Amino acid sequence: MPLSQERAPIYEALEKFQKMRVVPFDVPGHKRGRGNPELTALLGETCMRMDVNSMKPLDNLCHPVSVIREAEELAAEAFGAAHAFLMVGGTTSAVQSMILSVAKRGEKIILPRNVHRSVMGAMVLCGAVPVYVNPACDDRLGIPLGMSVKDVEMAIRKNPDAKAVLVNNPTYYGICSDLRSIVKLAHKYGMLCLADEAHGTHFYFGEGLPVSAMAAGADMAAVSMHKSGGSLTQSSLLLTGPAMQEGHVRQIINLTQTTSGSYLLLSSLDISRRNLALRGKEAFTGVVKLAEYARSEINRIGGYYAYSRELINGDSIYDFDVTKLSVNTLDIGLAGIEVYDLLRDEYDIQIEFGDLGNILAYLSIGDRQREVERLVSAMAEIRRRYSGPKNDLMVQEYIEPIVAVSPQAAFYADKESLPLRRTCGRICSEFVMCYPPGIPILSPGEEITEEILDYIEYAKEKGCSMTGPEDPGIERLNVIRGMNGVESVRVEPVVLSHRLARDYKIFVHLL
Repeated sequence: MPLSQERAPIYEALEKFQKMRVVPFDVPGHKRGRGNPELTALLGETCMRMDVNSMKPLDNLCHPVSVIREAEELAAEAFGAAHAFLMVGGTTSAVQSMILSVAKRGEKIILPRNVHRSVMGAMVLCGAVPVYVNPACDDRLGIPLGMSVKDVEMAIRKNPDAKAVLVNNPTYYGICSDLRSIVKLAHKYGMLCLADEAHGTHFYFGEGLPVSAMAAGADMAAVSMHKSGGSLTQSSLLLTGPAMQEGHVRQIINLTQTTSGSYLLLSSLDISRRNLALRGKEAFTGVVKLAEYARSEINRIGGYYAYSRELINGDSIYDFDVTKLSVNTLDIGLAGIEVYDLLRDEYDIQIEFGDLGNILAYLSIGDRQREVERLVSAMAEIRRRYSGPKNDLMVQEYIEPIVAVSPQAAFYADKESLPLRRTCGRICSEFVMCYPPGIPILSPGEEITEEILDYIEYAKEKGCSMTGPEDPGIERLNVIRGMNGVESVRVEPVVLSHRLARDYKIFVHLL
């Protein structure tokens, strides 16, 4: 029976189930909302009636054989994948399942350092070892760019035993690497290619946008349907190519994903896939036009720089996602996070994030021109009221890491808590990041330097939302007990490996 993208099998099954008037003696305990009237008043009766448990008529997310299976097949067809897995743990769960599917303890994955925290979390879980390709940086914008194909090939040649190459497609700021070339390189050397497409759902449906991971031949891609795709928060897709075994990937997913899959999230994925398959091309054409209009208006204000395809250099910026309204704010004398806070606190405008030099206003299928005009007007007023000299503003967003031990070894090592400034030269055993965007400033196993400490204190002073450490105030950091990072990274690899095993009970596969 041919697939029809006009269908939404999970939603259809839920509709049919509602008409059956089944008496619920199963979970959830609110019993279609009757047991929790306040929550029902908040969310509505329809929502509460559809919050049901797995059962034969509705299939089971852990082992789908009917309506969920059909929804996965429809998603795979719509996205050009060999298979699609519906994910209810967010794209974090999809990214982690992707990495756990291809690497185990001691095995290497080649990746850029400006990855999302979910990637490094997966490294902690499975014990894989990162081989970083340090991205180039734009000096004016202060942001990390994509991976150079030449740098990727160098990393592959130095680490021929690596299992996979991971690529951001795109970065949070909209920058894309040459994904097709990187896929070909990885496959040439017998490696898999993985894509974090948290911010690239629209690549599969829009016209004139950067290439999608599946179209480029990648083996796996984690896609945030809830970002630009319009589904409910926490719903996502994991796409696979023909080289991946569906059963193996399903087993990996089931290690960490809930056995109580939310049918609200599942049906939102189903309906959103149908919407994009039928109307995505038209919808994202409108998003591109809206973003181009916003960029033009913001750049007319003066001081701001809303950047786009003019950045493309054919290498570290191979392409640019024009739906991303990324704006550099430093020339008006304000850090991005300061503009972010002003927009929210003074103008009731909530944008996606602000970092030290940039803001991102996330545009998608639900945006309208009048909201964009309100944003532009507010930004013009912020420039008029709050602009000043940029003398004391920090520019650089990316600090090249010094990796001493694997993330897993450092995370589980004996540790001690020290005041922030006393950690210089030590090896961090936890994460530190601004969220969003959720790219670690420090990951477990990396040396803490003066430059990193300056960055953390500056980001805190400017009001960035810092997350990761056990100490919520980020006044202290956990470091590996008794281990001095400066000494360790300068010794011979074999000596370091033996010393870690003997003195610190850390077993690490060195790069």
